[in-house]
Amino acid sequence: MKRLLIISPHFPPANAADMQRVRMSLPYFASLGWEAAVITVDPQYDDAVKDELLLASVPADIKIHKVKALSKKWTSKLGLGSLALRSLWFFRKKGNQLLKQQKFDLIYFSTTQFPVCILGNYWKKRFGVPYVIDMQDPWHSDYYKNKPKSERPKKYWFSYRLHKYLEPKAMQQVDGLISVSENYIQTLHQRYPQLKTKPAAVITFGAFDIDFEIAQQNSKQLELVFQQATDKINLIYIGRGGFDMKPALQTLFGAFKQGLALQPDLFGNVHFHFIGTSYAPKGKGVPTIAPVATAIGIADYVTEHTDRIGFYQSLKNMQQADGLVIIGSDQAAYTASKLYPYILAKKPLLATLHPESSATKIMKDCHAGHLLYINQAVDVAMQTMASYLESIHQHVPPPTRWEAFEAFTAAHTTQKQVELFNEVIANHAVPL
Repeated sequence: MKRLLIISPHFPPANAADMQRVRMSLPYFASLGWEAAVITVDPQYDDAVKDELLLASVPADIKIHKVKALSKKWTSKLGLGSLALRSLWFFRKKGNQLLKQQKFDLIYFSTTQFPVCILGNYWKKRFGVPYVIDMQDPWHSDYYKNKPKSERPKKYWFSYRLHKYLEPKAMQQVDGLISVSENYIQTLHQRYPQLKTKPAAVITFGAFDIDFEIAQQNSKQLELVFQQATDKINLIYIGRGGFDMKPALQTLFGAFKQGLALQPDLFGNVHFHFIGTSYAPKGKGVPTIAPVATAIGIADYVTEHTDRIGFYQSLKNMQQADGLVIIGSDQAAYTASKLYPYILAKKPLLATLHPESSATKIMKDCHAGHLLYINQAVDVAMQTMASYLESIHQHVPPPTRWEAFEAFTAAHTTQKQVELFNEVIANHAVPL
């Protein structure tokens, strides 16, 4: 049995998107020949929304090593709120301890708390253990460089320069790359040509149907965020907002506005609920979706709840909706990892995506629902949306091709990760 050390600052019960790959892979590693252990931040130091039910999906025999982090109460006064920066020294200390005491075949960084990835280079030099980095998002990116200041993330000046400095250090000796997008890997190959000879794989997040069983078993304790008005068609989106979603919203809302004018009987009783759109602390989120609806003139049909909610609470809200909507980024490389639970919810689904995104291909391959393209002609988009609403009225289930969807299950995506792990350690064993 080979041994894998996973570095994941976020971990259950923290409901953070970047820990989902690890969480959904843990049940399958042992059957594929890998014994996994995890180093993570103790939940008391992580201000992400917590969902205790997430722990029910983690195998009991997985060794979880929890580390401290500097208190955000004090570091925020210096402008440092990043979980990665607050916990970096503690990860280094715990990793040193484990790597001295035990033999590990591979270190696996699966997180968007990217600064911790520089420890891979350090540990490889000190202990000779190869490492793999999972690029769930771009690390150093020029996306916001020419954007107005109002559309940039907070502390952009600092984070841009920090990532530009740290990314090369992490990539200097990396032994393998996993990414949700081919574009991310191509960008890294262009920046660091030596990586072209290293194993790399595009692996999406996995679909984990066990989660729906957990949500169903605990349904009574999970609250709905939206009001289930019987005279409305309640369409639900749960996930982040942001300025990069604006083109998708303009396409969606533009089609809806035209539908209101041309087919009021079909469109008039629809209400959109956008839930958990901000990563800000509860009550402090700034709406990024409602203002677009207001600008287009459909504010009465849209409600935005910026506060994040628990993972299983999200699933219950999806299951109780009349239909689901997904909005995607204006970046083709963006992969909507939330797509899989939306498909597994088996509700009528309408997605507004970049035509070249991987999510678009998955929607098409699996026949998972109705699809709008960003900046699509408004009359074409309206016709697609009308067809979607008709399917809801007629109680027609999505025509999902489940045999095609099998390739996106957690069991299958974990196997692909392990194939890359095996290739990495085989290469590492070859004398230079």
